[in-house]
Parts: sequence; structure tokens; C-alpha cells
Amino acid sequence: MKMLRAARRAIAVLAAAGIIFSAQGLVSYAGTTGVGAAQPEQGGPGVETGGGTVPVVEIGPGVSEPQTPVPSQSAEPQVSAAAQPAEVQPSAPPKPEGTGPLLAVNYSGFIAQSGWSGVIQDNGLCGGVPGTWLTAFKANLVNLPSEGHVGICYQVNLSGSGWLSWAYDGAETGGPGGTQPLEALRMELTGELAEGYDLYYKVLQNGAWTPWAVNGGTAGVEGAGLWIQGIRASITARGAGEPAEGPASAGMVDPSRPMIALTFDDGPKTSVTSRILDSLQANGGRATFFMLGCNVNANAGVIQRMTAQGCEVANHTHDHKYISKLGAEGIISQVGTTNQKIAAVCGVSPTLMRPPGGFIDSASLSVLGSMGMPAIMWSIDTRDWEHRNPQKTIDIVLSQVRDGDIILMHDIYGTTADAAQVLIPALTAQGYQLVTVSELAACRGGAAPGHKYSQFR
Repeated sequence: MKMLRAARRAIAVLAAAGIIFSAQGLVSYAGTTGVGAAQPEQGGPGVETGGGTVPVVEIGPGVSEPQTPVPSQSAEPQVSAAAQPAEVQPSAPPKPEGTGPLLAVNYSGFIAQSGWSGVIQDNGLCGGVPGTWLTAFKANLVNLPSEGHVGICYQVNLSGSGWLSWAYDGAETGGPGGTQPLEALRMELTGELAEGYDLYYKVLQNGAWTPWAVNGGTAGVEGAGLWIQGIRASITARGAGEPAEGPASAGMVDPSRPMIALTFDDGPKTSVTSRILDSLQANGGRATFFMLGCNVNANAGVIQRMTAQGCEVANHTHDHKYISKLGAEGIISQVGTTNQKIAAVCGVSPTLMRPPGGFIDSASLSVLGSMGMPAIMWSIDTRDWEHRNPQKTIDIVLSQVRDGDIILMHDIYGTTADAAQVLIPALTAQGYQLVTVSELAACRGGAAPGHKYSQFR
């Protein structure tokens, strides 16, 4: 009965926050890498105990080793919402009147001899790796309007089989168990609200992108032996025109080359984050930004720039709350509200979450799983928030970095931007691809909701 009452309370909070999770709205992926299943409350910067803080160093998958106790104030500081800049109205993407954030499409493809990609956010690149091709596809919608109905359907042309039946709202279509490539794609919105939007999509075929197809048109050439290597899809308000062309179409990830994910917590802070984005843009790299909801509205422009550059927007709670100290209702509120704010600003709803302080347990992981999100930790902790020394941050990264790492920094300190402006070109020169966490995960087995990951090897 206690479990039933707890479940009812969680459902009530979901309804109140306008957050609806359904089979159509969530896409789960089998298989995990990195740390994997839930572990005892652990991770960096530290673990609270009755007598202070004991930092924990991860020494292998699911294995941690306590270190010498240090004073509790050495833990990553809580960030107060009251200390943040006053919120201003964001400049939101265009959307039909009477809706919330602009409807968006998330999708994924089965890459031959590799597996399902991660969830690709609206207008992102799915696949695109030279020498590979897609054999199956699925898509769903996010930022659904609170009233009325809109869904999505899609049809693929499978080499040797022709056009398959239409699939709907997250269902797989194609041949994920085989090697037969997709040759063409059609997509449409369904429901009475579909007329308020245009659904654009294109495919990478024979080394070149096709023109955008829209609302049921055919993207790709079937029956000519040309295979789909990549897919992009995006939803715009009806009549708003084609989606913007971003660097994602050129930013292909080569799984045969080493790659790492730079991640930044606690921001954004425009004066700092902009400098990091400048360096990423100059070096053809991308990063993942785990944002606090309380910082979103006052920094809307830089968040829109992140998505335009192909970087990944991600969730770090609204007020830097340790989710292992919250109940299900508190987690849903902190994470759900932040997702809504980010989506309202840039049209993309985060699919990844990082628990502040690294505090995570089986109960909080279970709640994240119900929200369709994995917990993303780190394998290199620069402790930039503590020492505020650019050279020390640089030395920590360059002395430890290896393929598959997730590197933790914070884009609220000018000293971190100083370090990033040195690290980004240096790591690129060493041959590392600077990719998002989702891109890294997609090349290394995927990331499943309700699991935690500190690296992808």
C-alpha cells in the first residue's frame, strides 16, 4: 500500500507539472557500458557522512574506493537560485499560437554492425559515419501540446524489400537484426494539430545530403543501390521555412578514432559559456552542457547558440539539489521543470541528466529511468570549482585523458574558460574527436534510462 500511495503521488506531480510520459514519448535502449547499474551513493566531488565528506574515486566499473576524509566544505558548493541573475523573458523559437515549446522530433537509427544510435535530438545528425549505413529507424515527438493530438509516422524503403508499412510513434521499422540498408525515407505528422507544423527530413546518401523533403515527400533514391548513411529531421511552425543548417551535418563521428566528451556543469553563464563555444566552433568540436534550470532564462541566447553549433543541452536539476536527498516528487519537479525551461528556450528537451555532486542511489536512478533519462557521471574530475587555476585544470586533463573519457568542468568560472581555450585545440591536435555525451554513447553501445555511466570505452 505504501508503494501504491507513493506511485499515486508521483503521478499527481507529473500531471501538475504538465509532464506526460508514454510509450510513444520514451525510447529505451538495451545494453549498458561504463559503470552500468545503480551503485551505492557515491561519486564526486564527495559523499556526505555524519562526520564530514569522504571523496570517492571510481577504480573500475561499479567499484569505488573511499579516500581520506576532508572537511565537508570541500564538496561541490550548492548553488542557490537566489544568487543567480534575475530571469528575463527568453526569445523562444517560433511556434503556433496556443502551444508550449515548439513541437520537436527525436529519432534514432540502427547502424549496421554497431547497433542503435542514441536518441538524436531535433535537427541533429543520426549516423553519418563513413563506411556505415542505417538498417532501421524509429522516431517520436517531444514537447507535445497540452491539448489536442499530434503524432508521427514514417516509412522506409529497405534494400531488397521495397517500401515497408508505415510505423507510428516510436515503433521500429526496417531490419535491425540484419545488414540490409535503408534506401529512402518518408515522414508525416498525424492528428488534428498536424496542420500547425511542417516536418522536414533529409538523408545522407552516396556521400552527399539530399534536399529537405517535407510532410510525406520522399528523401533518398530507392532501387538504385544507394544506401542511407545518415538522417536529419526537424519540425518547424507551418510556413516558417526549412530548418537552419547547422554544423551537425558536417560533424560526423568516426568510431574508429578516439573520442572524448567535454562536459560543463552549473551554467550557463553567457560571459563564460560563449568563450567555450567560440573555441569549440573554431576547432570543429562539440560539448555537453549540464545546465541549472534557474540559469536558463537569463542566458537564453547562449543556449540557442549551443544547439545551433551541435552541442548537447542536458539537465543538472533546477537549483543544484542532491537528488539522492529528494523523494520522487522532488526529483520529478527539479528535473522536469528544467527540461521544460530548456525546451522553451531552444526547442530541444534534454535526454541526459547529471546529479549534482555525483550523489545518486538506486531510488533516484529508478525515478530518472521513469523519466527516460540516464545519469551521466565522469571519469576525469578537474576540480576546477575548487582550485580556480587554469593551468592545473589543463594539466589534470592532459595527464589523464584517454579514449572514451567524460571530463567534468564548470562553465561559471572565467578560469575554466581560460583552460578550455587551451584544452580544446590541444586535445584536437592529439587526435581526439570532441563529441557530445550522446554521440560518444551511440558509438559505444548506447545509454539506457535508469542507468549511470562515467565513461564509454
